[in-house]
Amino acid sequence: MSKIKVVLADDHAIFRKGVKSLLENEEDIEIIGEADNGEEAVDRVRELSPDVLMIDISMPKMSGIEAAEIVNKQYKHTKALILSMHNNDDYILKSVECGAHGYLLKDTSKEEMLKALRAVASGEKYFAGTVSNTIVNGYLNKVHSKESDDKSDKAKLSRKEKAILQFIVEGLSSREIAEKLDLSGRTVDNHRANMMKKMNVRNAAELVRLAIELKLT
Repeated sequence: MSKIKVVLADDHAIFRKGVKSLLENEEDIEIIGEADNGEEAVDRVRELSPDVLMIDISMPKMSGIEAAEIVNKQYKHTKALILSMHNNDDYILKSVECGAHGYLLKDTSKEEMLKALRAVASGEKYFAGTVSNTIVNGYLNKVHSKESDDKSDKAKLSRKEKAILQFIVEGLSSREIAEKLDLSGRTVDNHRANMMKKMNVRNAAELVRLAIELKLT
């Protein structure tokens, strides 16, 4: 049976020893190297080509997140598994963004550590329950923020465009709008086309629907 080759990176020798003692009797897992700082962790990955880099976040010379990002970009065979004491939204989300395949807290059980190592080694992602919730919530917040930004951009109409849009919503034709605003029909049509382009809609009906949705009138 092929073993999962692991490099363990943590600046506390006692912690590394503890993890090694947990894993040493597992037939399918082998610790092939250790590192006590981020730069050394990257060096070990380059030299040993492990299946998994199990790495802490807070370390000298280079953080675990920075090291994981380098490994993700340059050494595709190796998957980074963050093992940290930090149950912190920023750390968790940054780890995901840098390409880490998993995130475990240091108080995790042996069973969950083994499950995570095996999952990550096979190319799957593994995030403990509370960590998963943070990732989902962070993703949803980003989506909502982007939607708000998109709506804000769409709402950037000129005063004249908003006046024309109000009349469009009320059902007036270009000729009627032109008469009310003392404009030519062509000018009104040009403004209508510009608003449709700004708001990424295909016709007047979609323009009216979006105007009502965004409360632009």
